[in-house]
Amino acid sequence: MNVYESIVIAVDSVRAHKLRSSLTLLSIGIGVFAIIASSGITGTLQQTVSSQLADLGENSMLIQRTPSINFGHSWRKYRTRKDITPDIARGLRERMTTTSLISVSNTNNGFTIQSGQESSNPDVALIGIDDMYFEVNAISLQEGRAFTEQEATIGNNVAIIGTDLLPLFPDGKPLGKTITIRNQQFTVVGVLERKGGIIGQSQDNRVLIPLAVFIKYYTFRWDTSVDIAIKAYTKESVAATFDEAVGIMRTLRDLKPWEENDFEIDLNEALAGQFNNLSMAIVVVAWISGLGALVAAGIGIMNMMLVSVKERTREIGVRKALGARRRWITRQFLIESVTLCQLGGATGVAGGLLTSWGVTLIVRTTSVPGLDFVFPWFAVVFSVIACTMIGVGFGLYPAWRAASLDPIEALRYE
Repeated sequence: MNVYESIVIAVDSVRAHKLRSSLTLLSIGIGVFAIIASSGITGTLQQTVSSQLADLGENSMLIQRTPSINFGHSWRKYRTRKDITPDIARGLRERMTTTSLISVSNTNNGFTIQSGQESSNPDVALIGIDDMYFEVNAISLQEGRAFTEQEATIGNNVAIIGTDLLPLFPDGKPLGKTITIRNQQFTVVGVLERKGGIIGQSQDNRVLIPLAVFIKYYTFRWDTSVDIAIKAYTKESVAATFDEAVGIMRTLRDLKPWEENDFEIDLNEALAGQFNNLSMAIVVVAWISGLGALVAAGIGIMNMMLVSVKERTREIGVRKALGARRRWITRQFLIESVTLCQLGGATGVAGGLLTSWGVTLIVRTTSVPGLDFVFPWFAVVFSVIACTMIGVGFGLYPAWRAASLDPIEALRYE
């Protein structure tokens, strides 16, 4: 019996015992689905985050009171840190020699923006910025202008809005119109270029106002720390700029040489690395779960093949009586076992690819236009190999048992 006939027999066995076969193949499919979907989705998310972090500007770094990405229970340590005040930011800007591209900002969320009779949802991010914000960050205007140095310093009530807020203006012309934010009125002078979203958060649902106004009206007693963005002039000067910024910040915050930093300073590349570590942890957990499901499915495959041997005992006896060798019988049952695993694996691969492609399509539509689907080649190849090994490993005993049947006893079996 050749390989093709063995595969046909395996498929016929699935058709003959639909419920039993479906449950076994489903368990294999679930394991493979977890591996493929997790790899595809995290690949898409990594591409999205890398793209969005690149948009924040090359050669840039960010100084904050607490980390942008935090794992574990270390938040207790960060909670007691002193705020980074505007005075500290001003001192840093005055002392820096390697670059003058320094921007100070602060953000609060959960604001409702009103214009006439129209109101936004209460989830708008309000960002206080200075006049260097657009030079340091890779952010462009769709129309209008940025704040002048005088507006940012004195604190005029002017605003730049994201594209998600354009529906507040029925005529589609927000420039020169007035918006209200918690009883304070602002004149719209610019509209940000559409950025899409990052990790499920829209970057267009925001309003930029001068930092002086933000600190005066929209900071809370427990959240007054500002963020400082620094951009090196060249890629080669990033390290020098980074070291100088750390040294000046330690001096401004009166840290002793043996004390650790009570602030965070991260390069964009470091933030991308932190997210990649998080996504890899998700992939590892999904792969372990998937492999566990495959092993459990292998037990089901073994049980299914043992039942098949029992049902086909007389057939095996006839084949042996006609001269079939033991290795032929063994090979036939191994091929059937591997075929069953590959059928379940194919279902899991198809489901995983469709799911990750769907996630990519959603992200592309809502957040990152032009995002490409990341095909998880390694995960697909690994799944095929894993299903083959599961088929061989758990099909070996049933195959040996079938090949070891005594032809005379097998022919007598009813």
